[in-house]
Amino acid sequence: MRIFALTLFLVLGWLQFELWFGKNGIADFQLVNADIEVQHQVNKNLQERNSEMFAEIDDLRQGLDAIEERARHELGMIKEGETFYRIIGEDS
Repeated sequence: MRIFALTLFLVLGWLQFELWFGKNGIADFQLVNADIEVQHQVNKNLQERNSEMFAEIDDLRQGLDAIEERARHELGMIKEGETFYRIIGEDS
């Protein structure tokens, strides 16, 4: 009976070791959960960026106001008959 109890105790110890430190154990589970959380954040940021890009695409398709605004700010274009003034501050 003593050998049987010792064998059961050793099996229990081995199972506990495998549960906590073995392959696909609790430690691996926690690492994978942390990786999943990081990936969820990356996906959320990419989804927000995609939403902004789709909104900008819709604006460009809808009207000329968005196109005119981009031309003015990004390319420095002005309309015919407008006067462009550049104000340069003093160097410190």
